[in-house]
Parts: sequence; structure tokens; C-alpha cells
Amino acid sequence: MTINSKSIKNIAIIGHSGEGKTTLAEAMLFNGGAVDRMGSIEAGTTVMDFDEAEKTKKISVYTSAAYLIWKETKINLLDLPGFYDFEGERHEGLAACGGAILVIGANGILPIGSESVMDYCLKLGKPLIIFINGMDKPNADYQGTVRALAEKYSGKLAPIQIPIISEGKMTGYVNAIQQKAYKFSSTGRTETEIPETLAEQLGEMRQSLMETAAENDDVLLDKFFTDGELSTDDIVYGIRKGIMTGSVFPVMAGSALQNRGVINLLDEIVRYMPAASERQSVIAADYAADEMVHVDCDEDGSFAAHVFKTSSDPYTGKLNYIKVYRGKLKPGMTVFNSVKGKEERISQIYVLKGKKTEAVSELSAGDIGAVNKLTCTDTNDTLCAVGQNLQFEAIRFPRPTLSMAVNAAVKGDEEKIFAGFTKMREEDYTFSIEKNSETGEMILSGQGEIHLEILCKKLKSRYGVDVKLTEPAIPYRETIKGTAIAEGKHKKQTGGHGQYGHCKVRFEPSAEAFEFADEVVGGAVPKQYIPAVEKGLKECMARGVLAGFPVTGVKATLLDGSYHDVDSSEMAFKAAAALAYREGMKNAQPVLLEPVVKLKTATPGEYLGAVMGDISKRRGRIVESHTDGDMTTVISEVPLSEIGKYTTDLRAMTRGRGKFSAEFARYEEVPPQLAAKITGNN
Repeated sequence: MTINSKSIKNIAIIGHSGEGKTTLAEAMLFNGGAVDRMGSIEAGTTVMDFDEAEKTKKISVYTSAAYLIWKETKINLLDLPGFYDFEGERHEGLAACGGAILVIGANGILPIGSESVMDYCLKLGKPLIIFINGMDKPNADYQGTVRALAEKYSGKLAPIQIPIISEGKMTGYVNAIQQKAYKFSSTGRTETEIPETLAEQLGEMRQSLMETAAENDDVLLDKFFTDGELSTDDIVYGIRKGIMTGSVFPVMAGSALQNRGVINLLDEIVRYMPAASERQSVIAADYAADEMVHVDCDEDGSFAAHVFKTSSDPYTGKLNYIKVYRGKLKPGMTVFNSVKGKEERISQIYVLKGKKTEAVSELSAGDIGAVNKLTCTDTNDTLCAVGQNLQFEAIRFPRPTLSMAVNAAVKGDEEKIFAGFTKMREEDYTFSIEKNSETGEMILSGQGEIHLEILCKKLKSRYGVDVKLTEPAIPYRETIKGTAIAEGKHKKQTGGHGQYGHCKVRFEPSAEAFEFADEVVGGAVPKQYIPAVEKGLKECMARGVLAGFPVTGVKATLLDGSYHDVDSSEMAFKAAAALAYREGMKNAQPVLLEPVVKLKTATPGEYLGAVMGDISKRRGRIVESHTDGDMTTVISEVPLSEIGKYTTDLRAMTRGRGKFSAEFARYEEVPPQLAAKITGNN
């Protein structure tokens, strides 16, 4: 068949972790003839979960792509992770798709992961179909699950089929729009008579669907009021229009594991979901014309594509996943990377089936594929025709929320660790690796404990470097609250020239990190040695007298001293300053300081009390709060030492709905009792 934008549908499979997304993708690929048999999550044989980490954890970790042909339509599937820690992968997949299938278990509840990704689809304007999975299980609760969805998305749900239940399991369904019934069979499905017991429910559902269709189109609304009913074609048109605008979510059901209801789902994707050519034009910045422009899905236009994901392998190299928005891409073309300002030559183009790549002769507007061997192209780059300068809006990735110190299992591997993680950043923009200048530790920051664990395992498998994660050291500091005067005298005679330096210094609090003043009179300390005293004191500030943490907020004033015509030197006065420092700081009421962060926590109102109570337990102070819809943002100030694994605890408190950000605010004094524990003086 000829592939063009009218026959392409880009569909993301979304939902909470463990609801059966990857299994559904496997069943869809099998029915479409893309694979000979269905793989298994348990056996690690699915097309989409091909990475070793995914096989081990039995969860999706990365966005993966595959395609199938169904009724002369190419359906590009993007299987997105459902686990919280891999939100960045979801952002990549949803940026490239034209619609989504939400997979939700028939458990009578709306999982928070499903709710959050549905809300994100609504925010992005992505059309959505809901597939209630697991209808083969005993006590599957279809009606309860529909009610749970309706409570949150009142007025948007449009159940378009009635499950036929026998002995607690779904054995078939009635399509309310087509008014046909099907029974599941070993070969797929067979048409059957509509059960009499469902006739009344079918009539009510069809009436509801007519009303829903009419509400989405003024012409249909007039026809419905005039005739009192709509034809099947009218209902399809109205429902399809509602899906396109995000005002209608069709609901279907089945079992991905048993491959039941999947053929119906594929039919409805072809019937209802928008083709690539029907999606709204994408806005891009045209830097050549200095204006924002609409990029239409036009196969005959000049080439423009967005890189939405990058994968890398030490053996096969880097692979850039692209969504073509306009024109065609062919091997041998030279394109312009407008973000990097460099040209790239396309050697080969691929379509994907999990980890497998299939070379193709072209990729046209609306399609998804991949290119390799590009020298400078990364995720979020725009590729366009030479002579143009377009840039699509960048995918926004979540900032890291959990930090751990990385320690090499084998001493001397530190450079390999840093280089390996830096290379892995090409694939994952949701983590960072940096060296803390104060503590000297390498700090790995990501989205959660599972995310960091996966990163470390990938580092070992790719680069052969083993690491251990530990709690990062807190960059405490020391200061003084009182004033003290101390003398330091360095006197040493070893034969020949000796060493002599003597200074008297006043130490007191300061608003600056370090201040030095000179109040020496009468030349008690010659001018050429005064800088040596200042330098000696500065060097000592690197280690405090309480626990060896850096010192801040001190003013040191040189008051007096003495010297020797022959034995005095800069080195001697530096040594004298160090002696004065140790004595003076001990007598000037030294205290421990800790970093305090400004914490912004967004939570649904129902969890507000728990969140605020938790902040108080962390020695935090509530500064203010404000409410927007059903979310309340609490702004507080909390010691850094108290929020080490806040991301994990917040998810538990808010059922995954809470979000937070933290930024350094200032240093504050540690309470005496806690300071004694930290310094070992308790």
C-alpha cells in the first residue's frame, strides 16, 4: 500500500504501570500481522519491552515504537512507561503522537497514574480512547470502572460497547453504534445475535450516543431536535468530532492477554482517531523570517521534522527518533539542524519494531521513523530543508527530584563513571550528573529510586563500571556568633635563620563571607607581612573548628603583633595566623549552619493536611499557600537534610499526584541538640 499522511495514525498507549499497555501493544501487532505470535511480559519476549532492565523489572522503562497495517491504515504505536520515574519518556511519546489509547484495569477504580496521564493528554489536546483491560479476570468490574472514570470526567465518557458477560468473564460484546454483537472465538470474533437481556441497555446507550454526537455539531443538533434520532453515520461523525476536540472519550473493553476485544479496538482506531493529515498544524519559530508560523502536514512542502527521542548503543551507535511534520525525507538528503546551526547528511532511514529497524526509501509527512549516524543531532533538535531555519517547540522534561552520591566500586573508575553518565545524557534529559565542589562527591540526580537504579545498571552493562549509591553529604558550614581576640605566635629555631611570626587578631560576625581589616599601628607588623596574615586566615576558613566544614560570615581584624628582623617571613606569619584562627574561632561561639531550600509542593486539596504536617515534621516553616482548581501549592522553607527522599514520600502521601520543586534559599543555624549529633559532641 502507499503510505501517506491520510493513511497514518500515530497512537500512544498510555496508563498506570501494570495495567497491560505493553501486552495490548503486542496483541495489536499480532492482529495486524506485524509479529507471528504474541510475546509475553513474564518471558521477556515482547516487541516493545526489549531492554534488559525492562525484562528484569517487568515494567516499561523506555518509550518504544512499532507499526502495523490495519484496513489500509498504518498505525504507528508508541508504548509509553506508566511508572512515575519515567515521566520524561511519556513526554517524548506524547509529543509525537496524534492520539492515545488509555489502558485501565477493570478493577472499579481510576488509578492515579491513569488520571495524571489523561490530564496531560487533555492539556496537550490529544484525542483519547479508553480501553478497559482484564475483562477475562474473575470479578472484573466493567461498570464500576466506568463509574470511577465518570466521577472524574463527567460528561466526556461515551461507552460505545456493552460487554457480554458469561460466568463472570467477557465472552463478547455489543457495538452500540453499529448495533451488532460479536462473540470471541479462537480465530478472533464471530458475529452473533444481540442478547435479549441487553436490548434495553443497548437502546439507552444508543440514545445517549446520539445525544453526545449531537452536542458536538450544530447541524446534527438541529437534526436530532427535528427528527428525534440520528443515523449510524451521523453518530460516527459526531463522536469522531468530539474525540478530535477532546470532549468525548469512547470507552471499550476486552482482554489484551487473551487477545479479546483488540480487533474491535483496531477497527475503532481506524474509524475514530485522526489521521496525521487531520491534526492541527504545528506552530514553529521561523528564525529566517523572524516570526511564528504554522507547519501543515503537507507531503509536497519543504522538509521539517522534530527529533523527539534518542537511543544509543555502544555497538550500533546513536539512533534519532523523528516525527516528520512536512515534506519527505530520503536517504542521501542533506538537512539543516536549526538548533545546532549545522548541516547533516542522511545516510539511511528506518521504521521501527521495538529494537528492530527496517530500512525504508522515504519517510513522508505525518510518519514516525528513525535516522542514524548523525554527528550533532540530539533530542529536541529540529531538522529542516537547507536554506530554512525552523525550530519546533522543545519537549519540556521534568527536573530531577532525587539526588544520591555515586561512589566507584573500584577505585580509579571515577572518570569512567562521569564520562559514561554524560554520554547517557544524550538519551535521557531527566537526570543529571555533577561534582559537588564543596563535598567533592559525584551527585547523580533523577526522578526516583527506580530511575537511579536503572541508570546505574545501564552504566555497568554498557561501560563495565560498577557503582554504589549513598546518601549525599550535606554541605554544612560553620560561622561564629560572638567576638574573640586571639594571638598566634610561630617561633622556631633550627640553626641558621629561624622562623618568627606573631599576630593578634579579633574575630567577629560579618554579613560577608569573609572580611579582613588592618588596625595595626606603629609598624608592629610590617606591611609586607600583612597580606600573609590575610592569606593564612583565608586558607584556614576552609575548615571550621567544630567539624571541619567551610567557614563563612567572619570578619578578622589584625590588631597587633611583632616581628624579627632576620627570622620573620611570609610563611611564618601565615603559620601565626593559623594559630590565632584556631584559638579565636573556638572562643567566638562557633555554630553549625545548614542549607535551607525553598520548597514548592503542589498537592490535591484532600492531601493538604498530610503534606503540611509532613513539612512540619521535617523542621519546615510554611511561608504561604495558594489554590488553583483542586490543586494547592504550599511554599515552605525546609532544611536540605530533611528532604533527601521527599519525592518518594510525597508520592506515597498523595497517591502519586503531588509534585514539588526545591531551590537553595540560604544557610541557617542548626539547632544545638542536632548540631551536637552532627559534630560528634553529644
